Amino acid sequence: MLLVIEHFGDAVRSLRMTRMRTLLTTLGIAIGIASITIILALSGGIMNVISDQVESLEGNIILVRPGSPEVNSPLDFTTPLSRQLFSTSTLSEQDIAIITKINDVEEVAPIMTINGSVKVNKSSLTDGTIVATSPGLASIANLEIRDGQFIDSVTNPNTAVIGSSVALRLFGSEQAIGQTFTVRGQLFTVIGILKRMNHPINFNAIDFDKAVIVNMEAGKALNEGKGQIQQINVRAKNPEAVSSVAQAIEQQLKERRGGEQDFTLISGDAIAQPTNQLFIAVAGVMTAIATISLVVGGIGIMNIMLVNVAERTREIGLRKAIGASNRNILDQFLMESLVVSLAGGVVGFAFGYAAAFAISRFLSFAPVLTWQIAAVAFGVSLAVGILFGLYPAIRAARKDPIESLRQYH
Repeated sequence: MLLVIEHFGDAVRSLRMTRMRTLLTTLGIAIGIASITIILALSGGIMNVISDQVESLEGNIILVRPGSPEVNSPLDFTTPLSRQLFSTSTLSEQDIAIITKINDVEEVAPIMTINGSVKVNKSSLTDGTIVATSPGLASIANLEIRDGQFIDSVTNPNTAVIGSSVALRLFGSEQAIGQTFTVRGQLFTVIGILKRMNHPINFNAIDFDKAVIVNMEAGKALNEGKGQIQQINVRAKNPEAVSSVAQAIEQQLKERRGGEQDFTLISGDAIAQPTNQLFIAVAGVMTAIATISLVVGGIGIMNIMLVNVAERTREIGLRKAIGASNRNILDQFLMESLVVSLAGGVVGFAFGYAAAFAISRFLSFAPVLTWQIAAVAFGVSLAVGILFGLYPAIRAARKDPIESLRQYH
């Protein structure tokens, strides 16, 4: 232990002699670690948002989405529309009827999204989401009505519930009950305003503040009489029944399809996957940047250590002449590499979290701070220090003491 402390002190003194070179090398590691920290902190924040939503619903939610589970990739969980934008959904109203009759199923709500502008006189809303569904969505997705009522089995097909943002943008006020708008030439009357959620990220991948919700009959009318269901939300009576309900859904839907499974069931932790495709793309780019930065930083560490070995050849010879072993020399130079790398890790971790919190001011969720993220950041720093510092340390340890003492610089 005393020897490690001594090596650490020697490493710090040695690096202070080349401060600018050490600083630039540390910066390369810090950028890479900061990128990793930002990615993990923000993605963890997204996971927490959805996990909290699922837990608030007592963890008894099952999602049925089109597409075979054998070919689904993790990116398919980012949105129920990912595949269906380019293909016909395999889910149908018959599937809904089958699921509704399964034991321990408490509520079923399909989700069908429709492309179209919402128009009021000369103004229109093009970035909202038109959602056709059933009355059960309100309880499954925990949607709260601020004014009016949600769609139900007795309301007129040409009625709608809108998000608070839609009400403000179309009518200039959240007091929009009784107001009318058109979608694809079809007239709708507002019967309900959703309470503002401020959380566009959810397991339905719908920003309900910007949503227009109609019943399935109206949705089919907007889609030439066809039901294009992108997701079926199922709520079991209790969390203990989720497994048996999921098995029953899988079995009965497969029987209806002659044994083929062209759908995917998602429940439990799998629901809490990132739901923002753009975020995944950004995270991928940042990961690539982090990797490049760490490699560049690692090469910088190797470069500075090789230069140090060359500049301190005579010192190495003197140490060996008075009894230092190859292991002592190796440990000394490896410690210098680790000091640079870990210093970069500390700076990068701190800056990464500061940047994550700054970015979160423009998002609807906060980053998470966990010991696992810290462990990853410092673990990567440690690995880079060892990986790129080992070769220069071995070269230093293998130097011949006699040849080294002949060096004057």
